[in-house]
Amino acid sequence: MKLLIMSDTHGDEEIIERVKGYHPDAHKVIHCGDSELPYAHPALQGVERVKGNCDHDHNYLEEMLFQVNGDRVYVTHGHLYDVKNSPMKLIYRAKEVGAQIVCFGHSHILGAEYIDDILFINPGSLLKPRRIEEKSFVTLTITSTHFTLQCYDDNNNLIDELFYER
Repeated sequence: MKLLIMSDTHGDEEIIERVKGYHPDAHKVIHCGDSELPYAHPALQGVERVKGNCDHDHNYLEEMLFQVNGDRVYVTHGHLYDVKNSPMKLIYRAKEVGAQIVCFGHSHILGAEYIDDILFINPGSLLKPRRIEEKSFVTLTITSTHFTLQCYDDNNNLIDELFYER
């Protein structure tokens, strides 16, 4: 099972469409907020999406939880959990909802950590990245034994690949 995860596109509908086109084999596409597009925008059709602090359409949910091959995936933007300062509030929330995978944005910083058997993924930003030069998104391939996270720039060039055994 493959997930395509992006965040913080801040009004750039073209980059959302382009990134979706890079990985048509993805089973789910996730946007972690701050698209700054209306909820029903054509670029977001078929995309699991949550509300970021810059999204004003009342149709967005603050968070979502769904199953992927037996794993519970939790998606939120991160601003409600103060992710720019500490991961602790988000870790507590992930445990509350029983998530194995957490996707979030807000900080514009590409990164992943495996904490207490939960994989936390921030795909960075496709508009204004921080701490790295590349605008970024990720794919996550899920198997019964491991997670493979591939980090790409906005031209679909591989930046890094990370493996996490379960």
